[in-house]
Amino acid sequence: MKQIALEELLEAGCHFGHQVTRSNPKARDFVFEARDNIQIIDLAKTKEGLDEAAQFAKNLGQSGGSMLVVGTKRQAREIVEQEIVRVSNLLKDVKKDYNGNLFYITQRWVGGILTNFTEVSRNFKKLSDLKNTVSNPEESSKYTKKELGLFGKEIQRLESFYKGISQMTKLPDALFIIDSHLEHLAVREATNMGIKTIAIVDTNADPFIIDHPIPANDDAVGSIRLIVSHILDAWAEGLKAQKPPKEPSGGEATVKKEKNPQPEEKSTENKKDKAKTSTNNKPETQTKNLESAKKTAVKKAKKE
Repeated sequence: MKQIALEELLEAGCHFGHQVTRSNPKARDFVFEARDNIQIIDLAKTKEGLDEAAQFAKNLGQSGGSMLVVGTKRQAREIVEQEIVRVSNLLKDVKKDYNGNLFYITQRWVGGILTNFTEVSRNFKKLSDLKNTVSNPEESSKYTKKELGLFGKEIQRLESFYKGISQMTKLPDALFIIDSHLEHLAVREATNMGIKTIAIVDTNADPFIIDHPIPANDDAVGSIRLIVSHILDAWAEGLKAQKPPKEPSGGEATVKKEKNPQPEEKSTENKKDKAKTSTNNKPETQTKNLESAKKTAVKKAKKE
């Protein structure tokens, strides 16, 4: 896994924090000093948090876990989408069985994506149905031009919210958040659902509500690009190292095939035994029937 040097963090502007008046007291451990009323982040703490988060992302990818990247602020939208496309194309070239476990949100966090996933996932199905209706000539011919126009507007609206998560069939295993202070709803939902979180934490945010905080500047484009690319590369590296499931060898398969006929033989033997017992019981039932018939005949003769 690639190591990020302190010089790279310095060049990217990861050390600039917020103004002293906007700082969070819980983030004091990450502050080196204050210059001209602006806090300076300790880059040694930034590197420590970045390495820990990258190792967690690598282990997550190696176990086949999914990740949801949340970056709705203006500086992060384009970077997140570009990095997602880059990593996805890289994995598709290397792993043929890549099933797309990387999702993103860049417009707005819709409340309930994690805590009310069953209801929100209905919008995913609605989006796919509308796309099929518009793209299929046979289906689109059943509607008027005005209705198709309304379908197109609804598709645009749903894609603005769910474009990056429309293929998500279950809750993600981890969230990677740019600016945990801005995305406090995502952090709260992940905490309630027990989902691990990685986040870029600036001096105005609480680092203790994040499982793997990265103290760094969450406003500079260079800082966001460096950290996002490093975390996603670590996750992709872990996914590449994932071992394929073991297939049973030919010898084991033949042994299993040989063992399978045994219960069939037992079943045939049981059937034979049942047939024998039924045949043996037939004369007994016949004699019982004759005795009962004799008794009834004797009773009738006495009455007469």
